[in-house]
Amino acid sequence: MKSSTQITLTALVDIPLVRLGDNLVDIIEHSLRQSDILLYEGDVLVIAHKIVSKVEGRYVDLCQIQPTQRACTLAIEVEKDPRLVEVILSESSEVVRYRPGVLVVAHRLGFVLANAGVDSSNVDQESGSEQVLLLPKDPDGTCAEIRQQLKENSGSEVGVIINDSHGRAWRNGTVGVALGVAGVPALLDLRGEPDLYDERLEVTQVGLADELAAAASILMGQGNEGQPIVHIRGLPYPLRAGIATDLLRSKREDLFR
Repeated sequence: MKSSTQITLTALVDIPLVRLGDNLVDIIEHSLRQSDILLYEGDVLVIAHKIVSKVEGRYVDLCQIQPTQRACTLAIEVEKDPRLVEVILSESSEVVRYRPGVLVVAHRLGFVLANAGVDSSNVDQESGSEQVLLLPKDPDGTCAEIRQQLKENSGSEVGVIINDSHGRAWRNGTVGVALGVAGVPALLDLRGEPDLYDERLEVTQVGLADELAAAASILMGQGNEGQPIVHIRGLPYPLRAGIATDLLRSKREDLFR
């Protein structure tokens, strides 16, 4: 572990509204130049999941959805549009909890979250459509691809995180979490490290990628900020292989399920 007393987060500027098929690496590199930032070894880039989903075309038009009986029945319980519930179920492996206004599911990627991450905020609605946006197909894989391309172009080893805002079972409010990770130790295992009194840590594991995702979310915002990419410098831990699925607690160990 290297010592550090300062971490710098910078929201990149001049990022356009992305569209299907856009090249995210080109957008990142253009924005880095406009922000007067050169990539250094150990830097981390955090990318809002929505621009990844939009580039991948992860849209569903609710006007085209015919809900099943299961979706219609559950929609009454949760007081949601049955077409939306149908899309949520199609993205889920399990319904975890529900009540009026709330539908918590296990996403096909393993995350437990509300509405399977299906969302209509900051989604351009074409005439006559009711579009919602799904989570990216393979966040860890996309992070790895972006990281490799940035390394080839810049010569620097960097980390890449795709983040989203999730609620938590035991606290109010949403926080940024890592959906995809590459080049960053997603789960930092400090067991065996000494504390201030030279006692060995026994159980301490840190969700480092989630901490970085949450910090970046402060700059990204939730509304019309238009700052979906954040550059981080000064991470006090060396980059190494890591994936977001390292952060998923197994169902057997999940006391809330």
